[in-house]
Amino acid sequence: MGLTDDLREMAFRNGAALYGIADLSPAREYIREQGGEIMAGYPRAVSVGIRLLDTLVDLLPVRDKEPLSVLYRYHSYEVVNHKLDLISLDLAGLIQEGGFRAFPVPSSKRTDNARICGPFSHKLAAHLAGLGWIGKSCLLVTPEHGPRVRWTTVLTDAPLVPVGRPMEPRCGECRECANHCPAGAIKGVMFVPSGPRKDRLDAGACDHYFTEMEKRGEPALCGMCLYICPHGRNERPRLHE
Repeated sequence: MGLTDDLREMAFRNGAALYGIADLSPAREYIREQGGEIMAGYPRAVSVGIRLLDTLVDLLPVRDKEPLSVLYRYHSYEVVNHKLDLISLDLAGLIQEGGFRAFPVPSSKRTDNARICGPFSHKLAAHLAGLGWIGKSCLLVTPEHGPRVRWTTVLTDAPLVPVGRPMEPRCGECRECANHCPAGAIKGVMFVPSGPRKDRLDAGACDHYFTEMEKRGEPALCGMCLYICPHGRNERPRLHE
């Protein structure tokens, strides 16, 4: 097998549910604006997603009443993020062994407190890899699992061939994520590459909502935009409905 096949096989063997290769050239300026020249210096990205467990996501509507809801944050953030970081590190090592540069982007690490963001957008890479579209929630929405996926990215100059293309959005007139956002942070505006994030999401309001929960000694949990999205909700009855 060649490097392309080896990377794919490694990702799925280690627990990935979704995998793709993205050509980053259409978003070079956007990437530079967020993460600087180092991030913008890589022409391609390997995008990897792990599906979240519905049984944990379904605890979110009763997060203020159900003590077990803290397990959503533990499994869906701490455990999954750690697993994604290990996958990206392994993939980056394999690329480096092949003689190319690779930069594993942490799955969830804020590097800019002023703008409330990390060094690179995982959902942008997944979108460019054809794995989903960026919805009104500013989450990456997949046809298979809706937004119930967490992501990691490996930036590289390896000559990997993208096999997908960016998906057209399928949100339509739906505003469920905006209507159910307790912080009022989601504005219900569809993503456009040229539009700034503030047109779609008040990141400060979202961040403040979590900070206030922590001040009250409550678990910093929300995720209602992820829970309520129709693309992630199948036909079976939910536990708390």
